[in-house]
Amino acid sequence: MKQDISTMADKIRYVQDTLQMINGKWKVPILMSMYGGKNRFRDIQRNIPAITTRVLSKELKDLEANKLVTRTVHDGKPVSISYTLTAYSHTLTPVVDEMIKWGKQHRKGGL
Repeated sequence: MKQDISTMADKIRYVQDTLQMINGKWKVPILMSMYGGKNRFRDIQRNIPAITTRVLSKELKDLEANKLVTRTVHDGKPVSISYTLTAYSHTLTPVVDEMIKWGKQHRKGGL
């Protein structure tokens, strides 16, 4: 029985780790926008209704710190910045796909 508790505790920690990486209402939509090919700040912002510049900036920094996004500064006049999904971020694709399926089913009234 003790092994079951340890296994469940491990599973809960794994779920908590996942939630910590994609917590809040903006990180997954940002990643989805980038999966759709949007990689410049303004393009991401336009793609996500109601997100503010300040919040998008903070969330992109968090995603970068968690190695889900890479920020690149392109020299020129004016300087431009782009964001790229890392290979690691693509490991979340099945999770996001399942969230989409679940959300669609939920909007239809559940099971």
